[in-house]
Amino acid sequence: MGFISSLKKAFSKPYTTVSVAEAKELLASGAALIDVRSAQEWRSGRAPQAKHLPLDGLQTSTAGINRNKPVIAVCASGVRSASAARLLASQGYQAYSLRGGMGAWRAAGEPVR
Repeated sequence: MGFISSLKKAFSKPYTTVSVAEAKELLASGAALIDVRSAQEWRSGRAPQAKHLPLDGLQTSTAGINRNKPVIAVCASGVRSASAARLLASQGYQAYSLRGGMGAWRAAGEPVR
């Protein structure tokens, strides 16, 4: 492997960032949605199908996440979900991060409970 190839591999994202529309398609085909925000943020409104797994807890355990299905991480704006997706991808999950987080979810008119 050449030097440029090594650099590309070292700096490439091991996960995919998706829009709300793309996330909805993944969810319809069986993907899981995990909300990595704090408990207080979770209580302020969440996607109905989301499972709450705060980022700090996800760093120690991925229990309850099916390794055989795609996983979409969501946070408030997309920063923490990118970290979660990177972590999940490093552990063998097919991982995605929702671009824009719950702000984008709400702006797209998706349900929040």
